[in-house]
Amino acid sequence: MLKWFRSLMPREDGFFELFTQHAITLIAGSEALNALLTGGDAVEGNASIIITEEHKADEITREVLQALRRSFITPFDRNDIQDLIQSMDDAIDQMHKVVKIVTLYDVRSFEPLMREMGSTVVEAARLTAEAVPLLSAIGANASRLGELTEAITRVESRSDELQEQGLRALYQAKGHSDPMAYMIGREIYDGLEKVVDRFEDVANEISGIVVENV
Repeated sequence: MLKWFRSLMPREDGFFELFTQHAITLIAGSEALNALLTGGDAVEGNASIIITEEHKADEITREVLQALRRSFITPFDRNDIQDLIQSMDDAIDQMHKVVKIVTLYDVRSFEPLMREMGSTVVEAARLTAEAVPLLSAIGANASRLGELTEAITRVESRSDELQEQGLRALYQAKGHSDPMAYMIGREIYDGLEKVVDRFEDVANEISGIVVENV
């Protein structure tokens, strides 16, 4: 009955445009992070791109929260909207945290498995960017949304495996001979894994929204 009543009321649909805008920052940030992990001269410029995109994402998040306060009818539950945009924002915030680690320790070269993890970040961002616009018609897109969220979960599992392999190789190479290099590398691996974790959080939020609205 409540769903039927809500379907008859005018609603604020600008949220979907804001979700899409935020997803664009996620793609830009993830691609810059992946490029940063090639090392050398690529680090500084791509770090700046991530910081810029993180600021854009923060502004979009503020717009979503402001829209929530002024909207009488929302396309789905208010808490779900807030949790979704916050989980998206957490993903790019975590990219920024990786940049801070790289900048703090002036890292200019990265392990091959770190670069592979960078690719998983891009893949998760692209899947997210495909999923969020589909929320504007949840019923029609429920099947595809399920496929996309499952794909993000698989990417997160692969990222976990890469992190474990990378940490093992790093310990064997640096754990005794260069403890500082091992510590820094471990922080980078952990930071990259947490980025993909945050995308899995987004996938979980989307899955919950689909369940509640189909």
